[in-house]
Amino acid sequence: MYLSIIETAEYLDLPVSEIQRLIRERQVRVIRVDNEVFLNNEQFSLFLKEREKRKVEIEEYLNTPLPEDPDIKDED
Repeated sequence: MYLSIIETAEYLDLPVSEIQRLIRERQVRVIRVDNEVFLNNEQFSLFLKEREKRKVEIEEYLNTPLPEDPDIKDED
């Protein structure tokens, strides 16, 4: 399915400027029809999977408790 830049930004929950940057840097393929640009949403499936994976990794990292420091000396 082909989406416009605005629809793609909403689908990926990204700013329109980020989608435009990806197009400008030729990181995504586009189809130009007259003055409109369309992107195939299939090419973002890996992007979405990696983003979900990264979210889970960050969440796990933030929820990991800090280990006790063996160098702490009790001065009392």
